[in-house]
Amino acid sequence: MSDAHPGLILIEHPLVRHKLTQLRRRETSTAGFRRILREISLLLAYEATRHLPLAAVDIETPLEPMVAPALSGKKLCFVSILRAGNGILDGMLDLVPAARVGHIGLYRDHATLEAVEYFLKLPDDIGERVVIVVDPMLATGHSAVAAISRLKAAGASQIRFVCLLTVPEGLRAMQAAHPEVPIITAAVDRGLDENGYIRPGLGDAGDRLFGTK
Repeated sequence: MSDAHPGLILIEHPLVRHKLTQLRRRETSTAGFRRILREISLLLAYEATRHLPLAAVDIETPLEPMVAPALSGKKLCFVSILRAGNGILDGMLDLVPAARVGHIGLYRDHATLEAVEYFLKLPDDIGERVVIVVDPMLATGHSAVAAISRLKAAGASQIRFVCLLTVPEGLRAMQAAHPEVPIITAAVDRGLDENGYIRPGLGDAGDRLFGTK
């Protein structure tokens, strides 16, 4: 796809595709949406953490000593773009419970579609960690671009972005602003409508996750 971000990683595992179809269904309940999102987040986290560095350590099994691989250096930091990012965050913490967590609160100005920051809380040593930013939708790209810019200002240099869905418009925005940041996603949808929503999409992820309108 000509609009693709060079670092785009499209997860086409059958379980990911199946669970994404369940999320897209209009009739999926709030409880069901929350559960399935948590499940698919585990699978996305598996890909997002594929290249974490390992080091050999000495351990003892019940039978004998051995040298085995373990994560080396500073570990992960997950950064959730509020509020919908928390739906992905929960599943990823199931996989990596020791990870540090940061939050960035952004809302979309409905007149300009630009992202406005209202909250920021990050670990002090974020510059020493691999940072995985999570948000279900990469639509216009404004929120993701703003969040990553803020993380870079705070010292983060190893950044990856994970979302359920994106569109060519969002990929172009990320390519222009942060071309070195890999994007891990489960699908690239057709495009945005006049209100900046992904089509066919799955609706507003935050509303579906929390049962709001």
